[in-house]
Amino acid sequence: MATGRIIDTIDLRIAEILQANARETQADIARDVGLAPSAVLERIRKLEARGVIKGYTAQIDPHVIDQGMLAFVAVRSEEPLGDDNVGRLLADCAEVLEVHHVAGDDCYLIKVRARDAEHLGQLLRTRFGRMPGVRSTRTTIVLETVKETSRLPIVRVQEVSS
Repeated sequence: MATGRIIDTIDLRIAEILQANARETQADIARDVGLAPSAVLERIRKLEARGVIKGYTAQIDPHVIDQGMLAFVAVRSEEPLGDDNVGRLLADCAEVLEVHHVAGDDCYLIKVRARDAEHLGQLLRTRFGRMPGVRSTRTTIVLETVKETSRLPIVRVQEVSS
């Protein structure tokens, strides 16, 4: 797990480049940041070791793999304070992309992909609704996605002082 801030503006720029395109070559990154490719590789390895860079993924079009329906489900649980059994059970479902423990009336907010409304209904009834400790669910179906990204905004020191 990463603790603290990234060391310098070069590390920030490397992280920014890799967020935009994790397949960017070390030579291209090196040209951008003004270092040798070997120095860039060393910095990337250190960022990975510190947990700043957590991994690399390919973004798949959900419609191509018949997972076109997106929904957010608020889950109320009956679990005692400090217990996370429901969260772990939700996280074990392949269709659940994200599980967030939240403050407020609901205990968890999950992001779910399904084939269609029927598939989503089955998940709600036969998977989530039958989990021990789940009291209720409230579902919001996404009609259109305007923006979806996993990129974090990276603000460099010069931008902050402007």
